[in-house]
Amino acid sequence: MDLCDRSACQLSKMLRKREISSREVTEAVFDRIAEKEERIHAFITLTREIALKQADAADRRLRGGKRIPVLNGIPVAIKDNLCTEGIRTTCGSRILENYIASYDATPVRRLLREGAVLVGKTNMDEFAMGSSTENSAFGPTCNPIRPECVPGGSSGGAAAAVCAGETVLAVASDTGGSIRQPAAYCGVVGVKPTYGRVSRYGLISYASSLDQVGAIARSVEDCALILNAICGHDSLDSTSADVKKPDFRKALGKKVKGLKIGLPREYFVEGLDGGVRDRVMGAAGLLRENGAELIELSLPHTEYAISAYYLIATAEASSNLARYDGVKYGFRSPEPVDSVSMYEQTRSRGFGKEVKRRIMLGTYVLSAGYYDAYYTKAQKARTLIKEDFERAFEKVDCLLTPVSPCVPFRLGEKIAEPLQMYLVDIYTVSLNLSGLPAMSVNCGNVDGLPVGLQIIGKPFDEETVLRVGHHYEQTAGAMGE
Repeated sequence: MDLCDRSACQLSKMLRKREISSREVTEAVFDRIAEKEERIHAFITLTREIALKQADAADRRLRGGKRIPVLNGIPVAIKDNLCTEGIRTTCGSRILENYIASYDATPVRRLLREGAVLVGKTNMDEFAMGSSTENSAFGPTCNPIRPECVPGGSSGGAAAAVCAGETVLAVASDTGGSIRQPAAYCGVVGVKPTYGRVSRYGLISYASSLDQVGAIARSVEDCALILNAICGHDSLDSTSADVKKPDFRKALGKKVKGLKIGLPREYFVEGLDGGVRDRVMGAAGLLRENGAELIELSLPHTEYAISAYYLIATAEASSNLARYDGVKYGFRSPEPVDSVSMYEQTRSRGFGKEVKRRIMLGTYVLSAGYYDAYYTKAQKARTLIKEDFERAFEKVDCLLTPVSPCVPFRLGEKIAEPLQMYLVDIYTVSLNLSGLPAMSVNCGNVDGLPVGLQIIGKPFDEETVLRVGHHYEQTAGAMGE
């Protein structure tokens, strides 16, 4: 097994024993990138020179014999909507094509403080608006498992890079499923923590009340390592929750015996691929065999999730993206004759079709005469969805659902039908509306394409989510499933 295919936990142990060096691991990652990146296109920007310097610094710390962080010397990729000092941050958009941040986002700073090695910035749907990573201004990313298929989105570059061994770990954002869905489509693990658990300082906003930073890796334990590094209160983020951060790895050894696990009937209805349903129910059955109790329950307002999400998210996007006007920073049209044409041409040329579509929809729902009819009603639906989960968690410890109603689809298959693309997120957006933690873990495949099992937890109970995911991962792996 190549070093770039090993888990972060394995590599950390080998580094501490001085069996390998961080430079060797980092060079193995860049060798894999040289081998596969042209076909996959997981990255927008690579930082080889910076990475090798960081790897050498990590090796010096290892030789120094002092307290060494677990992530010291481990390669990590960062989604290109998290600011990185001195390295461009594009959000997959022409309007920020040459933007170089003057500071690190808090999750990035915390990872670098732990000695992680920055491989590069991963491709994404423009401003995180998409479910397939086909909306990037820098071209689509392909699924490493089957390159003619999408890797999911909007964090498709991060998930593809982890899957292909082009990085060991990745940090990304999730606004409506953007970590969990690509993790499912690439057969890796993705965690969206509770809203407020990870600082959003330095995350370029799409929809501020929905955006969350999380982790992608090849195992649940590796995701726990990332969460240990990036979680925690941050005074620079007014939405950061001042709650105690546990050691997430300590939850992984616990069994599932005695846990009550809910199966929401609204997530297993018409429209769900039969093969996906079978794999998810098979995973639920395995947990039951290991002592968990399965309880069928109802989340009756689930049917409003997609509508509420796409009204709230686009409204917030309309507000957040107003700053990209060609005046302050970023792309400016070179041909304006006055300020009005400069605004029009800059935003017309700088934004892609999907971003413009969502800005226009968001502006419409916030406009006079339509605000109450659409935006206010969507917020009321959001409250009802949140209350559904609160009632459910009075009965169960966590919930199991599919991540996506289908397996990865072919590149170009849904790009011309926005509504069909939006429906791919039908099982993930509710968790962003309610702020709950959730994880995708692979639970098999259909016709050679991976299926994701979604585990949903109570607010700030990532430990149970990780516990269930790790137990399933270990049990299914031991059985060869």
